[in-house]
Amino acid sequence: MLGVMGATLGPRPPPVKTARRCILRAAMPASGPTLPERLAGVRAELDAAARRAGRPAAGVRLVVVTKSAPPGVFALLAAAGAGDVGESRVQAGVQRRAGQAAAFRWHLVGHLQSNKARVAVQAFDVLHGLDSPELLARVDRAAGELGRAPGVFLQVNVSGEPSKHGLSPAALPAALEAGRALRHARLLGLMTMAPEGGDSRPVFAGLRRLRDELAPELHELSMGMSDDFAVAVEEGSTCVRVGRRLVSDLPELRGVG
Repeated sequence: MLGVMGATLGPRPPPVKTARRCILRAAMPASGPTLPERLAGVRAELDAAARRAGRPAAGVRLVVVTKSAPPGVFALLAAAGAGDVGESRVQAGVQRRAGQAAAFRWHLVGHLQSNKARVAVQAFDVLHGLDSPELLARVDRAAGELGRAPGVFLQVNVSGEPSKHGLSPAALPAALEAGRALRHARLLGLMTMAPEGGDSRPVFAGLRRLRDELAPELHELSMGMSDDFAVAVEEGSTCVRVGRRLVSDLPELRGVG
């Protein structure tokens, strides 16, 4: 067959030119999965994890963490039907939300510093990183003054890592009492982060137990990121925060600043 094709198409090009074409092809980057394809893959994993846990997949909210992506990602997300986006820094979120406010529900997924509480309340719809009764009070006061009603999560450092923000489990009851006294902001539930490279399941299960024991009236658990969201859903998460798996090095945005 090769001999017939060679006779039909003429003599082979010189070897050096063939090699050059192969090198050029190798230098061209693979396109990789697009944002809609990535969203479909993550949602399929969420659905499967929810089924394994005997839960409806509709009870899990997917927050797309956009902090590492260029601004063009928001048009792609809107076209793909994503409704929730997250930023880890207040000021970056304020800047990136400009002109996008109507399209998404905005989540602050990083720790909130008390001196940025008012700006965060103005800019974000959900705050995931509150870790003291004092910060809850500051957020609630700002919400009343601004006519806002943000949802808030209490961040708990279940793993006990010194490098992580969050309430200790021992300090959680007092913070829950402060949360129940909110007048403008709304206490939604608890949030935690698993240790990098460690076993995430005990941490997620620990947060669920704390909720069940101390605040069974709260229905929301914010836990799970790119590497462990399926485990988080199996352990009861209702809100996963996925960034790298969805928006890192998107082919649609390569070369876009």
